[in-house]
Formats: sequence, C-alpha cells, structure tokens
Amino acid sequence: MTISPPQPSDHATDEIRDAVLASRAAWEDSIIALSADIHRNPELAFAEHHAAARVADTLRAAGFTATVGAFGLDTAVDATYGEGDITVAICAEYDALPGIGHACGHNVIAAAGVGAAIALASVADAIGLRVKLLGTPAEEHGGGKILMLEAGAWDDVDFSLMVHGGPGHDLRCADVRTQAVARFDVSFQGRPGHAGAPSPDGVNAANAATIGLVALGLLRQHLPDGTRANAFVSEGGEATNIIPSATRVRVEVRADTLETVETARRRILACFEGGAVATGCEWSWEDAEPTYANVVQNPVLAGAWDRNLAVIGRSPQPYAGAPGGSTDMGNVSHAVPAIHPLIAIEGCASAPHTPAFTSDAIGPAADRAGIDGALAMALTVVDAVAHVRARRTLGAEGTTVGGQR
Repeated sequence: MTISPPQPSDHATDEIRDAVLASRAAWEDSIIALSADIHRNPELAFAEHHAAARVADTLRAAGFTATVGAFGLDTAVDATYGEGDITVAICAEYDALPGIGHACGHNVIAAAGVGAAIALASVADAIGLRVKLLGTPAEEHGGGKILMLEAGAWDDVDFSLMVHGGPGHDLRCADVRTQAVARFDVSFQGRPGHAGAPSPDGVNAANAATIGLVALGLLRQHLPDGTRANAFVSEGGEATNIIPSATRVRVEVRADTLETVETARRRILACFEGGAVATGCEWSWEDAEPTYANVVQNPVLAGAWDRNLAVIGRSPQPYAGAPGGSTDMGNVSHAVPAIHPLIAIEGCASAPHTPAFTSDAIGPAADRAGIDGALAMALTVVDAVAHVRARRTLGAEGTTVGGQR
C-alpha cells in the first residue's frame, strides 16, 4: 500500500525544517572543497584511500565519530552522530572510472551525502535521530554496498538514501529505475598444440569461446525487451602458432529484475556450454563480482524527495523512459526502505561515463547539485522521521521500520 507522506504542518516540524535549511552556511564551503578534492584525485574501486580519509575528516570536524576501514573493507567509512531511536543511513560513493576519472560524478555524490549528514546532525537531538553516513567504495565495479550489507552495515538502519547527479533535468524519484546486473567469467580448458602443424590431439579453447560468443549473438534475438548481454574475451591465447589451451570470457547481463537476469544467465551459459561440447573443452563459470539488484524506490521517501526538491527551487519532471544503468544501492533498497533519486547538474548535456561528463562533474553547476541534493535529502529525512513516528512504517511492500517484513 502506498502512503502519501505527511505534510510538515505543525510548528515544531516547521522549525526543524528551517534549521536544516539554515545549517547550509556551516557546511557549504566544506562540501564544495570535498567534491573538488575527490575530483582532483580519482581512485578506483577498493583503492579510494584519499577520498575515504577526506570524507571521514570532514565528518569528524562536524562532531561525528568516524571510522575508515569498516565492515571488512579498507576504504569503507562508518560515521555516526546522535543517539536517537530512529537511524538513517546516508550513502556516499567516491570511486572513479579507469582512464576518465569521475565521469560518473561520485565526487558530487560524496559531497551531497556528507552535507546531508551534517545538516541532519544539527537537528538530530531535537527529533530523536541517529545519523549514519556510510562511505561505500567500489560502486562502479565490485559491489561495495553489497559486501557491506552482508557484513551488517544496514542491520541497525531504519531507512537509507543517496542522490546521484546527472545530465538533463530533475526527474520524479518514483520514475527513476535501474537494472539488475550480473557479471561473470566463463573459462574453457583445452589442450595445447602446434598451430603450424597437424595437431590431432590439440583442443582449441579459443574455438570454444568463439562458438559461445556466436551463440550469444544469436540468442539476443530471443531475450526479453530491455535485457542487455555483452561479453569480451579477457584471455584467449599468446601466440598465433600455439593452439590456446585456456580461454576466459567476461560476460555481463542486465535486465529490469533479478529474476530476469538469472533466467537470461542460464540461457547464456548454455551458449558457452555448447562451445565446450562442440570442441571437447572442459568449462566452468564463476561470478566476477556480486550481482546488483534493481532499485526499489520507497514511495513515502520518493514523495517526500519530490516535494522537497520543489521547496529548494527545483521542479522534478515525470519520466517514462526505459531503465538504465545499475547500482549496488539496488541491493540496499531490497533490504531496507530506500531511495536513489537523480538530481540534475544544470546545463550538463553529456552522457555519464564519458570524458565530457568528467568535466561537467566539477564547477558551479555540480556544486549546486551537491548542495541542493544534500538539503533535499536532509528535509526528506525530517519528513520520514515524522511519518515513522506517526505510523511506525514507511509502507513499502510491507517493509516496516528496521527493514523487517
């Protein structure tokens, strides 16, 4: 059942919201500096030592207790403020992409998350809130949030949120959809031989991979609309005159739901099994990284986010396009009530994961996206706390406070 979030009409709530907005003066400069510093020093998955330290230091300066190296990951951050009976987890990402740096704008995500956490600390005692900022490494590849989720990072959390910057205009949160994605490696083992002479005993592992990739190409016609499958040969031989005895193929499949991903994966694996049967190779497969789930936008949090964007002068627009991209925040949203909205970097027309977006992820427009994202998240949390205290639920498919079902 979808429940509309309560309007913040009582005087006490109005004062809290005013205090959140007024807190901007205390943290605006520090999060702009944080965003610029992370952008200048891009770091890849699980190696974000500088970014994690900067996030933790900024939060400590605001009165948080912060630990770098949490939940079994060297570059994860666990920072908390307050002792309220309701806990919100705000996520800050900060990993970059190979060769093109912060072409997904994770520097803006980190700044917005830290700004929201500091803004909420200013009212945490008044509303009985415990603020938890989770620095989450390896979103692009590696599934840092999934590993942290398995390690208990969200066990004490009632709801969670983050915001992602992007091109175009602000979108209504409930319309923002992502895809589930699985990435896995298929390995073939044959027998080596001399490629420049008769080799009746050789078993060419590269041939098995070729047959599997051709079969995958033919399978695409029969996959459901919106399902995307991609692959490349990551290991396929060393010299033209040696029959390769080992080959490895990295495969990715995306779809709107985990169930569709798993169905497609089974059919794709059958393609590569066919390559093994045809050539006489042995074959195996294994996950390359954790499987990302699709995001489930909590309707109460999503409605509050849209309303609060309007409060700070933005106008979220409906969106009816297909889901795109994937995030490990999807797994979090299946465990606790959560949202993963998008906020526009105004004037940006470049596509994420391109060098042009790396340039758009820094400067006044990107700074404003981080500041507005922080304020909208903080105001959304204030509304959600009022809602939880009135109903003890956020109303997402039976999910109650604390993620229990």
